[in-house]
Amino acid sequence: MSPYTEFYRNEVVPTLKQRFNYKNVMEIPKLKKICISMGVGAAIQNSKLLDNSVAELTIISGQRPVVTKAKKSVAAFKVRTGMSVGCKVTLRGDRMYEFYNRLVNVALPRIRDFRGVPNNSFDGRGNYSLGLEEQVIFPEIEYDKVTEIRGMNVAIVTTAKSDEEARELLRLMGMPFRTE
Repeated sequence: MSPYTEFYRNEVVPTLKQRFNYKNVMEIPKLKKICISMGVGAAIQNSKLLDNSVAELTIISGQRPVVTKAKKSVAAFKVRTGMSVGCKVTLRGDRMYEFYNRLVNVALPRIRDFRGVPNNSFDGRGNYSLGLEEQVIFPEIEYDKVTEIRGMNVAIVTTAKSDEEARELLRLMGMPFRTE
């Protein structure tokens, strides 16, 4: 068992059980998966950019990403159906907890003028989405080898039934929410 799973079981579960008066242990919310996606619109002209994004996302997540293709043609952006326009990866289990720990304790504090993540990025069903503007906030990425600064989306999917439960779960697991 990983130290992150142990922390969840020993620290987070009892606190959530007491706060929300859960009767059954299976009701207690937990992290289900983390999806990281990176859009590379410039890959239409230069496919090398997509290869760089795949390599960087592999280093960040510890897992090989899937290349995403355009579903529709958009003439204004010169995109045709089936063109490669980005990459994504879904993390579960120990890799998910390990990535979450690095995100919260290492990457987010490295953002310039960081005052916490927004409280209102929940979807109404207990899932949280976070947009990162630079991939270089992760220490695994070597700044000298980066050809272009790219952002990424991080979606944290939980088993929580409401945003309040999910917010409390993420807060107990170390997510630095903004205090307004």
